[in-house]
Amino acid sequence: MKDGPVNEETPESGASATPDASVLEAEKAELQDRLLRTQAEFQNLRRRVEKEKLEFSEYASMEAVRALLPVLDDFERALKSENTGDEYVKGMQLIHQRFAAQLEKLGLEAMNAQGQPFDPHMHHAGEMVETDEAEDHTVLGEFQRGYNFKGRLLRPAMVKVAVTPKN
Repeated sequence: MKDGPVNEETPESGASATPDASVLEAEKAELQDRLLRTQAEFQNLRRRVEKEKLEFSEYASMEAVRALLPVLDDFERALKSENTGDEYVKGMQLIHQRFAAQLEKLGLEAMNAQGQPFDPHMHHAGEMVETDEAEDHTVLGEFQRGYNFKGRLLRPAMVKVAVTPKN
């Protein structure tokens, strides 16, 4: 008779195996879901790190170019000054052209403000001149050239701006 109760328990143990299989399937599905989520998070992290590295590289380049702008300004002032030696002027022009070309390769873009409408985001008004010869808030001249770096404003142009005379 001991065999009888053992046989009765066998179907119950088979019935308990069915819930174990469904529990294992649920665990498997949960683990697969967690794996997919972890992989997606890793991919997002990888993209974010690459983007941050690129932004840091551009920022570092921008700061290096910003540090060189006073040298470029000095070259431009030297070229405007009166000198008696033609060879000196030609040498300065050559150095200026090569220096400016290298900065342009890095991403420096000179802005042309002359004759443009005054934009406080792109220009710094160094002088306001009352005149009828130009439209109100038009840039008459540049004291210091403005630059963009890879599409971002690096330095606003220092400009002279026309203002309509008060009558």
